[in-house]
Amino acid sequence: MPNTVLVGAQWGDEGKGKVIDVLTKEIDVVVRYQGGNNAGHTVKVGEEQYVLHLIPSGILHPEKICVIGNGVVIDPVALLKEMDELEARGAKMAGQLFISDRAHAVFPYHRELDAGRETNARSQEKIGTTKRGIGPTYSDKASRRGLRMADMVDPIFPELLGQRIDEANGIIKSIGGEPVDKKQIIAEYSAVARRLVPYVTDTITLLNKAVSEGKSILFEGAQGTMLDIDFGTYPFVTSSSATSGGAATGTGIPPHRIDRVIGVIKAYTTRVGEGPFPTELKDDVGALLGKEGSEFGATTGRPRRCGWFDAVVARHAVMINGIDFFAVTKLDVMDKLAKIKICVAYECDGKRYASIPANIRILEKCKPVYEEMPGWNTSTKNVTTYEDLPKEAKAYVSRLCELSGTKLGILSVGPKRDSTLRIAL
Repeated sequence: MPNTVLVGAQWGDEGKGKVIDVLTKEIDVVVRYQGGNNAGHTVKVGEEQYVLHLIPSGILHPEKICVIGNGVVIDPVALLKEMDELEARGAKMAGQLFISDRAHAVFPYHRELDAGRETNARSQEKIGTTKRGIGPTYSDKASRRGLRMADMVDPIFPELLGQRIDEANGIIKSIGGEPVDKKQIIAEYSAVARRLVPYVTDTITLLNKAVSEGKSILFEGAQGTMLDIDFGTYPFVTSSSATSGGAATGTGIPPHRIDRVIGVIKAYTTRVGEGPFPTELKDDVGALLGKEGSEFGATTGRPRRCGWFDAVVARHAVMINGIDFFAVTKLDVMDKLAKIKICVAYECDGKRYASIPANIRILEKCKPVYEEMPGWNTSTKNVTTYEDLPKEAKAYVSRLCELSGTKLGILSVGPKRDSTLRIAL
C-alpha cells in the first residue's frame, strides 16, 4: 500500500478511526502526527467498541507498529491510562508502540491555564476548547518553554518540571486560577516517566528507516481541516496543523515520501464547540441527524452540531490537503430523509462566495446557497456492495464528489468493519 495520509475534511469527527482501522491490515506502520487527547477515534470491532485518544488506531491489529509522532502533545497520565485499558482488553504495547522523544508533554498547569483562559474570556471570545491543556502546551512549544518526552526520561526531569510549575503558577494566580500542587505533580509525573521510558525513542529515525526498507506508512490525523491552525475557521480552531502538511512536520518523514491523501468526510456535516457553521440545522432534521448518527464527541461527550453537506468546505479541504480520494462515512444516517440539501456556495451582503472567506466576521454572516436532491427512504445499513445502493444514494454520493473535485474511494454505511465498501482503493 502507498504511504498514505488520512485527514479529516470537515471539522473533525468524520470517522477517521474506523477508516484507519479498515486500512491498517494493508500497511506496516501507523503514525499519529498532531493533536493531543482533545480528540478521539472510535473503532468498532465486532461487538466491541474502542475509543482511542492518543494511541494510533492500528494498535488493535497485532504486530502493527504504532508511533506517536513529534507533532503530538502528550498527556503522560492520560496516555498510561489508555495503554493500561487497552492491554486489559488484549492489545499489546511492548514492541508495538513507540513514542517520539521530541513530542511535547502536557502537565496539570497546562490544563489549569486552558480552563482559566476559557472561563475568563468574554462570551464572544470563547473558543470552546476541551480544557485538556492542548493550546497552552503548543504555546509553550512555540515559545520554547515546553518539556518534551526526552526531558521526562532525563534524570533531571524533577528539577525541570519544578521550574516550569513555579513559572506557570505565577500566571495561574494572575488570571484568578488555583495554583497546582508542585510536590504532588513532581512525584506523580516522575513515576509516570519511569513507566514510559521503554516506549520513548527516536521515532524520526525509526520511521525513515521503515520507509527506506519499503514498508508502508499510514499517517493518522486528528481533528479536521476546518480546525487547522492556519487553514481553519480561525480563531475557532485547534492549535496544530491538522491538514496533510502536518504529516511531514509532525513525523519527520520528507513530503516526497508521501504518496497519496485520503480525506474522510461525512455525508452531512457536524461541528463541536464554538465558531461559524453555515449549514447548521437547528430543526427536526438536525435533531434526526444527531440521533441517527449518535453525534456525541468521543473524547468530551459533547453533542455535535449537525447540518447539511457543505461543498464549500469540501472543496477547501480537497485543495488544501491535495485529497486524492474521499472516504465518505455515515451515509446510512440519511436513510430516512425524503429530501436532501447540499450547500454549493455562500452569500453575504449580496456577494456570492465559492470559497471560505478568511474574515471570520464575514463567515459568521454567510448564508448557504443550496441545491436539493431526492432521498432514498430505505435502509442502506445491510448493503455490502456499492452497486446494491439505491440509485438516489449513488447519485447523492456522486454529486458530493463532483462538487468537491475528487473521487470516491471508500463508502461507509455503518460503524462496523464490514460496513465499509471499497470503491477505488
